[in-house]
Amino acid sequence: MIDWDRFDDAFGPFYHEHKGRRGLRTRLMTGLHLLKHMKGLSDEEACAAWLENPYFQAFCGESHFQHRLPFDRSSMTRWRRRMGTDDLELLLAETIAVAVKTKAVSQRQLERITVDTTVQTKAVAHPTDSHLILRAIEWLNRLAKRHGISLRQSFLRLATRARREVARLLHTGGHKQGLRWLKKMRTWLGRLIRDIRRKIASDPSLEAAFATVLERAERILGQQPSDKNKLYALHAPEVECIGKGKARTRYEFGCKTSIATTNERCKGGQFVLGAMALRGNPYDGHSLTGQIDQVTRLTGTSVTRAYVDRGYRGHKIKRDDLDITISHTRGITSPTIRREMRRRSAIEPVIGHLKEDGLLERNHLAGPEGDATNAILCAAGHNMRLLARWIRILFALLVAVERQPPWPVPTTTLAGGAERKTGMPVWSAAPPA
Repeated sequence: MIDWDRFDDAFGPFYHEHKGRRGLRTRLMTGLHLLKHMKGLSDEEACAAWLENPYFQAFCGESHFQHRLPFDRSSMTRWRRRMGTDDLELLLAETIAVAVKTKAVSQRQLERITVDTTVQTKAVAHPTDSHLILRAIEWLNRLAKRHGISLRQSFLRLATRARREVARLLHTGGHKQGLRWLKKMRTWLGRLIRDIRRKIASDPSLEAAFATVLERAERILGQQPSDKNKLYALHAPEVECIGKGKARTRYEFGCKTSIATTNERCKGGQFVLGAMALRGNPYDGHSLTGQIDQVTRLTGTSVTRAYVDRGYRGHKIKRDDLDITISHTRGITSPTIRREMRRRSAIEPVIGHLKEDGLLERNHLAGPEGDATNAILCAAGHNMRLLARWIRILFALLVAVERQPPWPVPTTTLAGGAERKTGMPVWSAAPPA
């Protein structure tokens, strides 16, 4: 039911007919990404599953069973970077189109949506000062060894021991002693930075090679607990600290993500109609316009009603054809809107499925582009899971109807030998379900 030619037409401009190595087939790459996020697999696991699962290969367009991967695992990373976030939205749009085609979702249900935000956490360790300082010392030593720079002292052994002592003492009665160890670590990192700067000062190529690592190490060395825009991971400087008011998790480290779903529970389930990463931890109300526009663009249907929580107060959106209802709003007289408002909280389990069954809980894709790409693909994977379940239900109903025996219809003999059907069939056993 998927229109694979749609992907060929959209992604064709990214390939050249004669230049470079022959590109991988579009159906292979799009199908593999849909299966990856449908099953919640990593790139390595998706490649391994494709190699041993004939159903995966048939879904990706293979006519014969393949015993060898036609690509390398890193090809998936390069393909995602080549496509970009805007073009990968087509995968989510196609899952919505298939849902409409199979009548799992109606056009009226696409007009009424529920919007909420969550945190897409990054695959980083919990940031602490001692951990970040130790990682900065390790990065600087590794880069110095790669470029053949002889350091006065590496501080690796000392910093590793100090990191262990800080973790042991900082949250116990030895708090002051732990802070002294932390101060020593800062001193060692500063000495290492100054030593490297002295030895690369006369070489522009080395200065360029060390520029990024030195800049991030100096940020870690100088940042204070009360500062804003702090660095929480050396390999992911885009990570933000977001507090959502959860009792079990005070702070989450990643990127705020907006999710839009159908308000009504459709036949196949509650489908995701839009997903977008929000850089800079913006106010929820300021992101509502972009989310509604994305849903309209992906579904081809104008949104008439949007249901949000109280975090969206002050959105200042005024459209004649759009009605935005905030939860716990008094004075709603329409029974339809009150009923649909009670369905607003149903978006929370959808977000839970995106995190537990999908890959939204721990994003491994690099950079801000990776955050946006992962959000889109997770939404497409969620819709694929719902579509697979819905098609299984339809297939089971079809098989049940095919297996029903032809029940005899009772007849009455009339004068002259003619027969007339009397109506209800005669059940020789219990009637079919």
